[in-house]
Amino acid sequence: MRVVHVTSEVFPFSRSGGLGDVLGALPAVQAQQGAQVTVVSPWYAALAGHPAEVWTGDIPEVGPVRVGELEQGGVQFLFVALDEFDRPGLYHADDVWRFTRFGRAVLPALAALDLHPDVLHGHDWQAGLVVAQAHDLGWPTAFTVHNLQYQGRWNLAEAAGWTGLGAAWFSAEGAEFYGDLNLMKAGLVGADHVTTVSPQYAREITTSEYGEGLEGVLVWLTLEGRLSGILNGLDQERWDPRTDPDVPTFGDLAGKAAATAALRAEFGLDSAPILGVVSRLADQKGMDLLIEALPELVQHWNVVVLGGGDPLLTAALQGWAQHPRVIFAQGMNEPLAHRIYAGADAFAMPSRFEPCGLSQMIAMRYGTLPVVRETGGLVDTVPADVGFRFAEATPQALALACQAAHTAFQDRAGWAARVDRGMALDFSWTGPARQYLDLYERLAAR
Repeated sequence: MRVVHVTSEVFPFSRSGGLGDVLGALPAVQAQQGAQVTVVSPWYAALAGHPAEVWTGDIPEVGPVRVGELEQGGVQFLFVALDEFDRPGLYHADDVWRFTRFGRAVLPALAALDLHPDVLHGHDWQAGLVVAQAHDLGWPTAFTVHNLQYQGRWNLAEAAGWTGLGAAWFSAEGAEFYGDLNLMKAGLVGADHVTTVSPQYAREITTSEYGEGLEGVLVWLTLEGRLSGILNGLDQERWDPRTDPDVPTFGDLAGKAAATAALRAEFGLDSAPILGVVSRLADQKGMDLLIEALPELVQHWNVVVLGGGDPLLTAALQGWAQHPRVIFAQGMNEPLAHRIYAGADAFAMPSRFEPCGLSQMIAMRYGTLPVVRETGGLVDTVPADVGFRFAEATPQALALACQAAHTAFQDRAGWAARVDRGMALDFSWTGPARQYLDLYERLAAR
């Protein structure tokens, strides 16, 4: 089985969040399971790596293109270099333009390298145009929605000429969406099968509450048997408390206590239990709910927050950082993230929606019990006898769940049993990777 993944980011070469983590782990496990796997992504100016150039040429209506290659973990990584990506950072305001350019370069670059996949698998809206083009060529295609909120929209009258797609795509049955080009919709309509990153999220996005305006398309896909949820896995080597170089390594509760003591000493925290947060600062992640709940939380918890994003949320946390029980570290700091996962007693994820989520899996693997809202992948991954779940997206509901966690924390034997159950859960990529390969085999057989 020859599989080509198309993505906007892939760890460790480029990453802004969970998408990069998934594409850094899933292909390697698929390669271990016998597939020939290629991952195609942009060659960013800030790419963490030095690809060897394997092709250069002019692609009609795109212009000069270079393709670089790296191999790692049995996976071939191809990086497509375009002038539009020769700037700092990954994402920018003109990304619909940039990723239509990228999308138009991918299939010609694969052809130039004589690479013909059995299945092409696109990820999120940045790969939607490639999936649509592959559909027109009759290639078997899969498309995964990692976050439906981001759709790649631009005024259709301006953007239609960028894509190279036929006129049939610019209708309500194609990629048109309320007068816009919608590249997420292009991927949904063009794919032979659509997956999301958890079974619960696959159900939620067919509703008006979570469907982001595309629920009609997603209901249609469900009725045709073309939408399913495959739960994301976790990179077991990168997130392993027994070998993690960033924390006091441990495999049991005694080691967990050492990690907690180290985090407490690092920030000068008092003896209250520690509630950790590692997150983008965004309304989707419920960070405004966390901030509103802080007056209640600090009565029982030290709260350690790592993250960056919304300036208003950032400013609010900076203000709260004057409190002796609130620590706020702005930005992304992977070693500190590891120390928080390992050293916190509980971990808060008050998300308004969460397609899958990796943080709750990491937390449980490190003996830290999640306090989560009942949505998306948080429902699928946090058992009621391990973590603490709440239904309403309100600061009051979050505070009550944290109060329940604090009460449970006083029963040290009961808490230890929860920790043991959480650390024993299997979130490896082995099962999900096999599910994807089974899907590819069905698509290729058609």
